[in-house]
Amino acid sequence: MLRLYLDSSAIVKRYVTEPGSATADLVFEQAESGELIITFSLWNIGEVLGVLDERRSRGWLSEAEFSEAAKIFSNELSKLMRLRALEIVPVYTSILVETWSFILGHHIYEADALQITTCTHAESQAMLSGDEKLIKASRRLGLRAFDVVREEHELADFIRTA
Repeated sequence: MLRLYLDSSAIVKRYVTEPGSATADLVFEQAESGELIITFSLWNIGEVLGVLDERRSRGWLSEAEFSEAAKIFSNELSKLMRLRALEIVPVYTSILVETWSFILGHHIYEADALQITTCTHAESQAMLSGDEKLIKASRRLGLRAFDVVREEHELADFIRTA
């Protein structure tokens, strides 16, 4: 079964309407219908909550919008785990140690190195992100990666043919 790794920027697009939200919706809907499995790091849950909180602090989300987004996020994670359509990978020491070679050898930011290493550890067929630097780094390291904002059609074709 197709396994897609989502970084925090891709996950957030599911809960806040912005460019790339339609792509995130497609991935989550395909997971819910049993067509694919979403994977991401336990680290991403904190990052997603942090992004939502930051948007609330800046006034880009009202208190009600923040609460609704956080509630939907939590409920959807629970639902997808029950359906076995979501795998949340713990931040194992071994995964963190693996990031060091990417940080030092490829000059990648630690959080990005964690995403790349976790994607590989989860045996995902592709990385999905809205972060251009992470997409480029993933591709340089041999991963298939899609920009959820700019490559919506390519990703839809990949899902359809996988």
